[in-house]
Amino acid sequence: MKNKIWLITGISSGLGKALAESVIEKGDFVIGTFRKQSQVDEFNEKYSNRAFSILLDITDEQSIERNVEKLVSKFDSIDVLVNNAGVGFVGAIEETSMEETRKVFEANFFGTLKLTQAILPHMRNEKNGHIVQISSHGGIKAFAGFGIYNASKFALEGFSEALSQEVEPLGIKVLIVEPGPFRTNFAGNGLGEAEKVIDDYSDTAGAFRTKLKGVDGKQEGHPVKASKAIIDAVYSENITLRLPLGKVPLMTIGMKLDSVKSDLKKNRKIAEQAVYE
Repeated sequence: MKNKIWLITGISSGLGKALAESVIEKGDFVIGTFRKQSQVDEFNEKYSNRAFSILLDITDEQSIERNVEKLVSKFDSIDVLVNNAGVGFVGAIEETSMEETRKVFEANFFGTLKLTQAILPHMRNEKNGHIVQISSHGGIKAFAGFGIYNASKFALEGFSEALSQEVEPLGIKVLIVEPGPFRTNFAGNGLGEAEKVIDDYSDTAGAFRTKLKGVDGKQEGHPVKASKAIIDAVYSENITLRLPLGKVPLMTIGMKLDSVKSDLKKNRKIAEQAVYE
């Protein structure tokens, strides 16, 4: 089995960094993206001949198009795309400005969508490839104070689920990874917060904000173990559409499924009556 070439966005820290290092350790080749030139230079010096990194702003469409063309020309093909780059954000819906919302969606949804679209023609040409979308258990289950982030990940999951059906006949597989809380910088300096604070939401969104920041550095998730699970999934012959990672997602996603099933059961007769006879 030939070694794969991976394109992983956002490898400066957290899960992206752990995944890049685990892929390199396995013997596959990593193309990673950073947002600082100093990080690019340091990475390329450290992993010469085993990996390569570029400067890429996931929110810049022209930068995505330009870099993908250069990479495909340089490496012939990209076997695995991992859309990892993104941002965290907390704040009640009413507290969050449209500008703050757009910034979250530019990184978590539009940037991921654009890069996926840019890579797809090359994977279609090869009739092979994996697209790994780093979502969240918050892409299935929403939480008070996390609504804008939830919305961006719900959107990611929606297009990825449809995409999996579109590209499966073309030899391309899609994997949606749904991590719970992991011991990364997500809840630390990397977490965005709504500038506006409304006291009426202190017991809901405010409590969630405090709780999320309070678990920084204490999360259950192990980035390296998660990375190896992702690699194993990509190499698996029986890849599933979704891959929850951690004990918390098993609980929260299970709660969401139970809630939806309960609503379906309670409203079945109403739903059945809302049709032409």
